[in-house]
Amino acid sequence: MKKVVIALGGNALEDKNLPPTAESQLKVVHETAKQLAKISNAGHELAIVHGNGPQIGRILLASETAKEVTPPMPFDVCGAMSQGYIGYHIQQALYDELRKSGRDIPIVTVITQVIVDKNDPAFDNPTKPIGPFYSEQEASVLEKTKGYVMKEDSGKGWRRVVPSPKPIGIAEIGTVKNLWDSTITVACGGGGIPVVKDEKGNLKGIAAVIDKDFAAEELAEEMDADILMILTEVENVAINFGKPEQENLKKVGIQEIEEYIKQNHFAPGSMLPKVEAAVKFAKSKEGRKAIITSLYKGCEALEGGAGTHIG
Repeated sequence: MKKVVIALGGNALEDKNLPPTAESQLKVVHETAKQLAKISNAGHELAIVHGNGPQIGRILLASETAKEVTPPMPFDVCGAMSQGYIGYHIQQALYDELRKSGRDIPIVTVITQVIVDKNDPAFDNPTKPIGPFYSEQEASVLEKTKGYVMKEDSGKGWRRVVPSPKPIGIAEIGTVKNLWDSTITVACGGGGIPVVKDEKGNLKGIAAVIDKDFAAEELAEEMDADILMILTEVENVAINFGKPEQENLKKVGIQEIEEYIKQNHFAPGSMLPKVEAAVKFAKSKEGRKAIITSLYKGCEALEGGAGTHIG
């Protein structure tokens, strides 16, 4: 039996061919839950981390659109809201799937605060896009009236960007540890609610987005997990991606993949953070392993038959 922390990619929550509604998300999550149930039924102990990019963007948009009726919610509060409703969907769907296998296992979402360093250099260089696209004129107005940092994104328009600091601790880690032996825990949703400590050691929410793969890595380390598994849209990490000489990686050592990182084989904001988080976990303690693979190959990957294995 292995202790596995699973990081779910965006395809585990949304289907681009379906409308971006809560009902559509629940439908997609039910398909995701079938894969998670397979992993649990194979005898592995799980904790689950998910993203929240599109969801928190819609929560922010709804809050700002209704500002004439009700005060808009701060960014950190919107993050907590996204943890709650995504976690609720995962709890419900996974509980149903496990019951089909005759297993009545409690599943709980922990609204998780993830601690970051207030002096993290990321706060001086906001890079993480959130929310909808705007025209250049609309972006200029938001910069002046809201103090947002706006950047052009992929030729599609302008978006708000916020800092993406690295996690250094999980405030609720003791709760996750207490639950581990009896419960499947959904934690650090969306990378966790970013908080910093003030002069008195109190926690304070801050407008930022923690990459969910690095949050999952932090959780895996603090839980002394055996495996960090990052589930995404592709079965393998590849070098020379999209080129005729593309090579899919299956088993790769830490030094080898670090060299591929230096050679810029992995796209920032896409595969790079997944690979970096995987390497960090594999290096953290002898015997630990990271796996990157597709949502539908997770169980097979844990048996060694699929995915990219690092460590």
